[in-house]
Amino acid sequence: EVLSGVVVITSKDTVQHQGISLTMEGSVNLQLSAKNVGVFEAFCNTAKPIQIINSTIEMVKPGKLPSGKTEIPFEFPLQMKGNKVLYETYHGVFVNIQSQKGKLLPSPVDFTITPETLQNVKERASLPKFLIRGHLNSTNCVITQPLTGELVVESAEAAVKSIELQLVRVETCGCAEGYARDATEIQNIQIADGDVCRGLPIPIHMVFPRLFTCPTLETTNFKVEFEVNIVVLLHDDHLITENFPLKLCRM
Repeated sequence: EVLSGVVVITSKDTVQHQGISLTMEGSVNLQLSAKNVGVFEAFCNTAKPIQIINSTIEMVKPGKLPSGKTEIPFEFPLQMKGNKVLYETYHGVFVNIQSQKGKLLPSPVDFTITPETLQNVKERASLPKFLIRGHLNSTNCVITQPLTGELVVESAEAAVKSIELQLVRVETCGCAEGYARDATEIQNIQIADGDVCRGLPIPIHMVFPRLFTCPTLETTNFKVEFEVNIVVLLHDDHLITENFPLKLCRM
């Protein structure tokens, strides 16, 4: 895209100047959370901002500006340095970008959740019986459009207390010495409250928060990825979680 605007200079008297220029800089800044500093000290010492844009244009050659109001229009394209990629401006917890459009292929996902499908369960036999089915219309998502789908509680021995959608941002940064991965919950919405009717389709609809998401990206030194968890809380305090990696892009 083209960046354009106007520089306005107001002066009571004539002003002598050595030229007027405009400089634009863009960089990616990486940092590790405090819990990882001891593990990845080498990374912390070598992780310098990654410059992706640095351009200067001369707007006015040396001379004089008349008294009063002077308007100087400018216009120039956003061009990357060398083979660098221009990422969207993004402020996360461990990755900040100051400054990509992707191809989107539909990827619908059907899911079935039962005690047998759950991962990391220590006492599976103690879980109440349940059967939850549903689908996500696509895990490849346009960032400006909602994540949609449907969920049905077919059966559950224990009463359902709540059903929620949890959006998680996963930031990974590092180098050859090692990588640090930090997950942050950035949004949680409730899609059902109380012991829902069995067999009743429950809509899944989540708008991606503009300030906390960006297109999924992966580079040599950092990655920004997103996941959604379907969380079902039963009245006996059993927590059922199903995880789905997402790919966000801007069309």
